[in-house]
Amino acid sequence: MRLPTRLLQRKTNSHKGDFGHIFILAGSRSYSGAAVLCAQAAMRSGAGLVTLGIPRGINNAIIKIKTPEVMTLPLAQTSAGSLSLKAFSKIKNFVKKIDLLVIGPGLSQDKSTQSLTRKIVRNIDKPLVIDADGLNALAGYLKYLKNNAILTPHPGEMARLLGISVKEVQGNRKDIAIKFSRHYKLTLVLKGHNTIVSDYQGNLYINKTGNPGMSSAGCGDVLTGMIAAFLGQGLDKFSASKYAVYLHGLAADLGAKEKTQISLIASDIIAKIPEAIKRCS
Repeated sequence: MRLPTRLLQRKTNSHKGDFGHIFILAGSRSYSGAAVLCAQAAMRSGAGLVTLGIPRGINNAIIKIKTPEVMTLPLAQTSAGSLSLKAFSKIKNFVKKIDLLVIGPGLSQDKSTQSLTRKIVRNIDKPLVIDADGLNALAGYLKYLKNNAILTPHPGEMARLLGISVKEVQGNRKDIAIKFSRHYKLTLVLKGHNTIVSDYQGNLYINKTGNPGMSSAGCGDVLTGMIAAFLGQGLDKFSASKYAVYLHGLAADLGAKEKTQISLIASDIIAKIPEAIKRCS
């Protein structure tokens, strides 16, 4: 697959603002790594600016492990060390400065955090990439979704959103993805073997890259960051998702050749993003 010219060729007078400012709401006391992986993948995939919105209690720890290019915005937290509903006003003010918002990686399922997620989805009109615990917060609240969203569920999260079993999802992946994206007028990335990307305009892509070595913690966070980066660089939601899914799998295939499928981890995929992009140039 050849990447679009918009990703491969940059004008000589370009600046960082041309390639998207991504605001990632992620992380909690127990899941700080998810935020870092998502942010690093976004930077390595061409994002101009990335800011991590994280619980203030993990800010110092995040600063020590993130890439220096990623900025942080410490936010109000719950007693459990996750983002609090009290952070909404600061988030609402900050989103005036950004181009798109990612919400979900490592957030936890704290009730206050879930209330914050739902309030953001209802009230903020920036393009959204919703993953992981961002999706879990929307189970039973799908009426809040708008066509500004890309959802990236794995089969378990898809089953939770629909109130059905994982077996039902896996047995009817294509039709479920098509019907869901059309009904809610959004772009859906249904992850798993042969990840499916569909949208409400009838576009459909079934991916063929990737391998079982991707069945480990953090790989989904990497994909979320890649989708956000391509969206921030001007691709439409379907195209950003399709190319990210393809490159994510290709980077994992390249990583597995070097590390083996057994030893492949999410950061190996990030390390192979540049090579994957070269192969599609």
